[in-house]
Amino acid sequence: MPDDPPAWFTSALAVPSGCGGVEVDGVRIAYRTWGDPGGPGVVLVHGGAAHSHWWDHIAPLLVEGTRRVVAVDLSGHGDSGRAPSYDLDRWAAEVRAVIEDARLGERPTLIGHSMGGFVTLTGALRYGEELAGAVAVDSPVRDRSPEEDAAREKRAFGPARVHPDREALIARFRTVPEQDGDLPWVHRHIAEHSITAVDGGWRWKFDPRIFGGIGLTPADLGRPGCRIGLFRAEHGLVPADMGEMVVDRMGRAAPVVEIPGAGHHVMIDQPLALLSALRTLLADWEYSVPVTAPETVG
Repeated sequence: MPDDPPAWFTSALAVPSGCGGVEVDGVRIAYRTWGDPGGPGVVLVHGGAAHSHWWDHIAPLLVEGTRRVVAVDLSGHGDSGRAPSYDLDRWAAEVRAVIEDARLGERPTLIGHSMGGFVTLTGALRYGEELAGAVAVDSPVRDRSPEEDAAREKRAFGPARVHPDREALIARFRTVPEQDGDLPWVHRHIAEHSITAVDGGWRWKFDPRIFGGIGLTPADLGRPGCRIGLFRAEHGLVPADMGEMVVDRMGRAAPVVEIPGAGHHVMIDQPLALLSALRTLLADWEYSVPVTAPETVG
């Protein structure tokens, strides 16, 4: 059947993962791990209203023998606790705490999708000298994230409600923005892990209060202490000139990689292309010398 998952996907989900948690400012932050402790570290950061399971079919295939891969649930998301308020600095600090707790090797690489890319770039600006690099995947640097726009316009992410029927709630799962070409087995897996059981039924895991000033603007950018990489989806939210602007403002010689045929949610419609691009970049960074972009005059 065309909707049946392929062998590579089921094999990836079958790879054993560990779990951990660390408290940050009184809030427990959950994370999951693949690979042996001490290996070269990769930290995967989800987008707004998402969770670590968005990376389940990607993370095991990034291990490649020696790497230690971690996927985090930011506060207000997934299986982590809820915080009194949310902002990029708080989430970047949570990622830093997970790095220290998860027994990664020296100077890990951060990889974030959409809003998670904002968190990743914020981490590069705040503690980049502790990182090997930071990769933002289709993260539009503008006043507000696409998820926040949808919440403000009441197109999605409304008040938390309890639904009595689990399957009916799973069937309501939609990505923001919606896109054509989502692989149904990836979509279903993510949807199943987006809900939690509560008294009277089921509800979405994310805290609706997360959408309040979580965008990253050009004025927020500066020179990080690590390498950066920018991935853009061909049919996503980051135009080519935006990628060039980010590279220019962050003052790094950085690749801007386009994922062909992909919508914004690259891991749902073009996961193998994303995986191939990430593997290539990580391998290059592990065996090459960083280059800083030259200063411009005038």
